[in-house]
Amino acid sequence: MIIVDSALAKRQAEGRPIRVGMIGAGFQASGIALQIMTATQGMELCAVANRHLAPAIALYGQVGVEPVRCDTQAQLESAIAAGRPAVTEDAQALARADGLDAIIEVTGSIEFAAHAVLAALESGKHVVQMNAELDGTIGPILKQRADAAGVVYSFSDGDQPGVQMNQYRFVAGLGLKPVLCGNIKGLHDPYRNPTTQESFAKRWGQKAAMVASFADGTKISFEQAIVANGTGMRVARRGMLGPDFSGGDPGAPLVPIEETLAAFEPHLDPTGPGLVDYVVGARPGPGIFVLGTLDNPRQRHYLELYKLGKGPYYCFYTPYHLCHFEVPNSVARAVLFNDAVLTPKGGPTVGVIALAKKHLQPGEVIEDFGGYEVYGVAENMDAVRRDNLLPVGLALGCTLVRPVAKDTPLTFDDVSVPPGRLVDALYAEQEHLFA
Repeated sequence: MIIVDSALAKRQAEGRPIRVGMIGAGFQASGIALQIMTATQGMELCAVANRHLAPAIALYGQVGVEPVRCDTQAQLESAIAAGRPAVTEDAQALARADGLDAIIEVTGSIEFAAHAVLAALESGKHVVQMNAELDGTIGPILKQRADAAGVVYSFSDGDQPGVQMNQYRFVAGLGLKPVLCGNIKGLHDPYRNPTTQESFAKRWGQKAAMVASFADGTKISFEQAIVANGTGMRVARRGMLGPDFSGGDPGAPLVPIEETLAAFEPHLDPTGPGLVDYVVGARPGPGIFVLGTLDNPRQRHYLELYKLGKGPYYCFYTPYHLCHFEVPNSVARAVLFNDAVLTPKGGPTVGVIALAKKHLQPGEVIEDFGGYEVYGVAENMDAVRRDNLLPVGLALGCTLVRPVAKDTPLTFDDVSVPPGRLVDALYAEQEHLFA
């Protein structure tokens, strides 16, 4: 970050700001736009694409700017060249428009985002995204496309997966071997749905299904899956260990994260690839933690001196994640240093599969992440392939063709998949390449 701010200051002084386009205009996008326009030197938010123009216009309205409305790629390119902020309903036109250095994708969608991200990569733009659902489904093949185009495909700083990867790199840089990357949660209930989360969503101006995906475990499963795919780590078991120190009471006193290590230690293997996991009811939340180990007795002596304990496992943590505040740093890292915050290391090691949230019947359609039909859990890819399990990222829009019992994993044979989707083609290509 210290290098990034100096580099951005230099771009500002030279009058050569990084030119950014953003796809999506929801809750997080609004914060990102505000951060770029009010707090980030050396960067300009040139254009925003959204399926409906009003929210995109409102992003600029936060700072009293009225953007020009563009219907075509040519109009967008003209506005960008003239330095006029622009909005459009055509995400692919924005993704392909000349004059932009990078695209920020922040829709939370799958099929829509796949088209836009692919278009951006094919047109030679760096892509920074906050879409763990997309990345956890087809991130490895998108990373391959980015490599072929000579650009960066990256998850963002600020959100928990990016914070974990920053901490992972820090720990590894000290000479320790990271053996677990963890997420700190306040609640996990796989049966939460848009109805149960409606009041909370209204309070914070968010979508109820999205909020439900945080509570039912789908979101954290995607987040930990993409950390696994960026590090080569695995899960200890389907759904992760997820020890709960709250006793089921979200209001219970929080346990210091260092005191939760005993729940993970029996599963740690210093010689293995490492694990991704999470804990409920610990502090500091909503932060992250990385467990590392090392053999050198002299260095272990120093770590004890510095109050990290006697080992063999040492806990490093970040007590917060600041989401949209840090996204501009991710863009700068990609554009100025060709550095990805978090990107797939190769083929996927962990996927996120769909489990029935209730007894499902033929004819039911799977509507949303965090919806009424399914929840997502992390699973090692060898098991996903062996059992023909349905990734929850492909499940949206699918129709049940036979009954599935509550809490049972869905397979590809249980559903009818909508025809002609790009995400299915990319997933098939990814499996052909890496499986």
